[in-house]
Amino acid sequence: MAVVEPLTNTARLAERPISSGGTPMQAWTSWHRQFPPLHLEHCPALVLVAAHPDTETMGLGATAALLAGHGVVVQVVAVTDGETPGAQQRDELIAAAKRLGLARPIFLGIPAGEVADNEERLEIEVEALLAEAAPGAWCAANWRADGDADHEATGRAAAEAAKDTPAVYIEYPMWMWHWAIPDDGAVPWHRARRVHLTTNAEVAKVTALQCYSSGMLTRDVIQRQMAVGEIVFV
Repeated sequence: MAVVEPLTNTARLAERPISSGGTPMQAWTSWHRQFPPLHLEHCPALVLVAAHPDTETMGLGATAALLAGHGVVVQVVAVTDGETPGAQQRDELIAAAKRLGLARPIFLGIPAGEVADNEERLEIEVEALLAEAAPGAWCAANWRADGDADHEATGRAAAEAAKDTPAVYIEYPMWMWHWAIPDDGAVPWHRARRVHLTTNAEVAKVTALQCYSSGMLTRDVIQRQMAVGEIVFV
């Protein structure tokens, strides 16, 4: 039987707000399901689209650092400036990207909470960036069913943009690790690929996350994210 993926998981995240702590780290670390590897040697360039500053590092920071360490150009695109007033989260992202060895981020300035109202604009912006990237570039964006409305809208727009280009599209989860459980039927595990990370890449991710002090990255959230590693859906 074909797996029918949900179009959204906002209700799942709403049932388990960030303050609730979510699925314990131990539930994930004791789950021994194996996933095929993601072969990064086939990636000539990466456009990394993030709904908010910090999601790029939480979801795919070590992968980005690993690619950059091999000379691959990784361009972070921040869709919004986050929910903190002023430029604080922009500054945090600039610092985090530097610690990951990435190019200066591009900021689109769409208001947080309003990405769904600006999907057409976002699609156009991402398609233009992919057209400027190296042939066969990859595009990574938030998973289209991650639970956060901005994350999901970002994923939808980026996926549509990639359809009209030769880009390879992948999507990374972030809040899924909070509301889902191992073998959760709402998650397309059959599409999951694991990135085999180096210690240096993981250290770069940890140091980049230290740049963020204004968002919702509690110690428990960060520890869980580091423990599960990085997977993407292809």
